[in-house]
Amino acid sequence: MTDDRELEELRRRRLMELQKEAMVNEDSSRREEEERKALQKERQELLKRLLTPEAIQRLSNVRLARPEVAENVENQIIALAQSGRLNRMITDSELKAILARLTEKREIKIERR
Repeated sequence: MTDDRELEELRRRRLMELQKEAMVNEDSSRREEEERKALQKERQELLKRLLTPEAIQRLSNVRLARPEVAENVENQIIALAQSGRLNRMITDSELKAILARLTEKREIKIERR
């Protein structure tokens, strides 16, 4: 009978440890999610200052279809602004040109000899 009590006590302790670990993991994942959302909000605010409303709308449309391309463009624009090489707002036509350069397909020619 004492073995049963000891076993039950070990089970109870282990369950408490697992619950504590789950709470810690939940807190850290919640914090990470909040940090990610804050960073995303900061990026959006920065892009609002760097792009015209039409360019923002175009970038939003691109994000729906090709999120990796939109993120790449955002990163390039933010990098230009942070390095001081961007001193005005980017218009829709300029954003179109950037997107065209990024998405242009290179023709591959294979010659057999």
